[in-house]
Amino acid sequence: MKIYLAGHRGMVGSAILSQLEKLKSADENLQIITRTHNELDLTQQSLVMDFFCKEQPDVVILAAAKVGGIYANNTYPAEFIYENMMVECNVIHQAWSFGVKKLLFLGSSCIYPRLAAQPMREDSLLTGRLEGTNEPYAIAKIAGIKLCESYNRQYGVDYRSVMPTNLYGPGDNFHSENSHVVPALIRRFHEAKVEGASEVNIWGSGQALREFLHVDDMAAASLFVLNLSSEVYSANTQSMVSHLNVGSGKEVSIRELAYMIKKITNFEGQINFDVTKPDGAPRKLMDSSRLSSAGWNASIKLEEGLTNSYKWYLKHAREARH
Repeated sequence: MKIYLAGHRGMVGSAILSQLEKLKSADENLQIITRTHNELDLTQQSLVMDFFCKEQPDVVILAAAKVGGIYANNTYPAEFIYENMMVECNVIHQAWSFGVKKLLFLGSSCIYPRLAAQPMREDSLLTGRLEGTNEPYAIAKIAGIKLCESYNRQYGVDYRSVMPTNLYGPGDNFHSENSHVVPALIRRFHEAKVEGASEVNIWGSGQALREFLHVDDMAAASLFVLNLSSEVYSANTQSMVSHLNVGSGKEVSIRELAYMIKKITNFEGQINFDVTKPDGAPRKLMDSSRLSSAGWNASIKLEEGLTNSYKWYLKHAREARH
């Protein structure tokens, strides 16, 4: 069995790789194929075709993506839609071209309409306008789902999609401008503590609600879905609503999150919320009942996961900030 894991250096990809390596230690016939971006640029069709021709993987896990927070999505919309769509088109099409029967595509909760009914069910996809701050990225991820569905319908392959809620954990991007909310706050509070700052300023009102999932839970869910029998997967999906949500089922406000991270990092100053900056979507809670009924639920609680993330950041601060 040859599994190609695209995006093995990213936060989710590295967590999946860690779990695959544990499986490999118990199964000598399992082969894990990876390539860095320098070794294989997935936006280049000819290079991806040559790779599949040479390696002939049996299974593909597509975790490679260009990702970022509100600032990055607003600043680089062209890169977000172009690079993600090219990667998806190239990998999914070449997987089919070279006989890959099973593929798992990792998407994002931002695929759902900005004002979707909460919690967001899989069938709310394409029922309303997207959140403007990350619309290009969301459209690219929707295209990935529809690529998988289209190849399933036309060619009878088994290409599955999972849509995670907001992820965090070891391997996260702690860049000062391009990171998501959890790593951004961890870095900001830590640096404020080290510098002896009296306050930390946070974008938005703090009222927006978000659901968070530890990356190790996401990795476990991904392999769980990949290994579900066709009967169980089909029983929990539809041909045109073929993706499964992956979430913790818990939500907190950005304000609550900020005070939780303040406590974990031992920052003693004040928190100011800048209401002139955007909040993003008012609420984003996933309905993960389909995955739950298939037999999987998250196990890592938020405070435990945030503490784990902060410890990882302290250990890897130098490279994590870039």
